[in-house]
Amino acid sequence: MAQSKVEMFSKDEILLADIAKALSHPARIKILKILTDKNVCMCGDIVDLMPLAQSTVSQHLKELKRVGLIEGEIEGPKTCYCLSQKALQTARADFSKLFSKICKC
Repeated sequence: MAQSKVEMFSKDEILLADIAKALSHPARIKILKILTDKNVCMCGDIVDLMPLAQSTVSQHLKELKRVGLIEGEIEGPKTCYCLSQKALQTARADFSKLFSKICKC
C-alpha cells in the first residue's frame, strides 16, 4: 500500500491543494455562486436552488466549511451560511501567485 507524503509539503501547499480539491465539484461552485448572489442563505434555501437531495447539499456545504471558504451559523433548527470573505481573498491571492509563477512559460 502506498504511503502519503503530505508531510513533505509546506502548510501553504497543503492548504491550497485542499481548497482546490474542495472547489473540484460543480455543486460546490454552484453553492459559492448562490452565496455570492444572496450574501447569506439558509441551508434549505440552498437546497431549493440545487438539483440535489438535502443530504447531498449538506455534505457539500460541510466540505466548503471544512476548508474555510464558507461559514455557518446555527439559528435555531436551521443553519445560515455565508462566504468567508477573508478566506476567499487569501485563496484568490494564493492561486493568483501560483498561476503567475507557473504561467511564465
